[in-house]
Amino acid sequence: MLDKPALSPLQDRRSTIVDVARQAGVSTATVDRVLNGRQGVRAPMIQRVMRAAAELGYVEESSASAAGEVPANISILLPSGTNRYLGHLGRLIVEQSDALQAQGIKPTVDYIKSFNPEALAQALQRHGRSADGIAFMALEHPAVREAVNRLAEKGIPTVTLISDIANAQRAAFLGLDNRSAGRLAGYLIARFVGERPAKVAMIAGSLSYRAHEEREMGFLHVLKESHPHIEVVGIREGQDDEAMNYRQMRMLLSQHPDLAGIYNIGGGASGVGKALKDARREHTLVFVGHGLTPDTRSFLMDGTMDAVITQNPKETIRRLAGTFLNLRGGKSIADDAEPMRSDVIFRENLP
Repeated sequence: MLDKPALSPLQDRRSTIVDVARQAGVSTATVDRVLNGRQGVRAPMIQRVMRAAAELGYVEESSASAAGEVPANISILLPSGTNRYLGHLGRLIVEQSDALQAQGIKPTVDYIKSFNPEALAQALQRHGRSADGIAFMALEHPAVREAVNRLAEKGIPTVTLISDIANAQRAAFLGLDNRSAGRLAGYLIARFVGERPAKVAMIAGSLSYRAHEEREMGFLHVLKESHPHIEVVGIREGQDDEAMNYRQMRMLLSQHPDLAGIYNIGGGASGVGKALKDARREHTLVFVGHGLTPDTRSFLMDGTMDAVITQNPKETIRRLAGTFLNLRGGKSIADDAEPMRSDVIFRENLP
């Protein structure tokens, strides 16, 4: 079965990939590679397929009309480190660069020192000297806010990914409703734990991420409102680092040997999973986290993790391209644009 086209925003159900292939005079395999941003297709062929798809209403016209223009230079700034979801997102952007350029977006991925607002603010200013737009994972800090506002004054739009920033002139946010995601995690853990009194804990990457702070609030609120028999015994920060998360998890197990559940708010799931396995608690403690990656997939398969809440990276890239194309075309971007959808992955519905 073909993957959902990563670059086709508003698909006309009357048209199919077969129709696009016939219109473009190519194979369906070529159409599939183009729409999913896979490598191995030259730029002229990408443009040909995209134009055919637009003529049939399979993609928005802006995606195809941009094929003949000089691509906009878009910088994507992601935190460096061991967060495997962010690493996967960065690699996907690079892999889809040919398809994105055919649409009118020339991406550059740069990894910035994690949890360092000054380094992020400097990177925003540096990329702002040559980029037509910047997408980045925000940190809540005055230096970052000031950098975003300065870029806006110069007419350089910024889009926040995964974690947003308050009171800044960014153009759009492409991420989950993180308070809702935290409530969802609390609901899942409560359902797995059951009605018995129990203790659960949380590990965040850093509460300087608005996303992590909002997930924590949602998690705490839903347990207090609906599951008062579950006690939250603490929150720790692991900086999305696998080794630090391992130490934090082992410490939690030592301090609370009766711990029933753990919510990993950010990255570094491998450290948490390894700690559970080393303590032989992988099948007796409920583990819910974020980001479907090879390690969390493996943990779901062997029962170490019970559920993963994730933001589809292909959908993120598709929305990112569409947002900058709309900005380039002078279209307004609603500040209250629909959040990304939360996907909940269990072992039984692994994609």
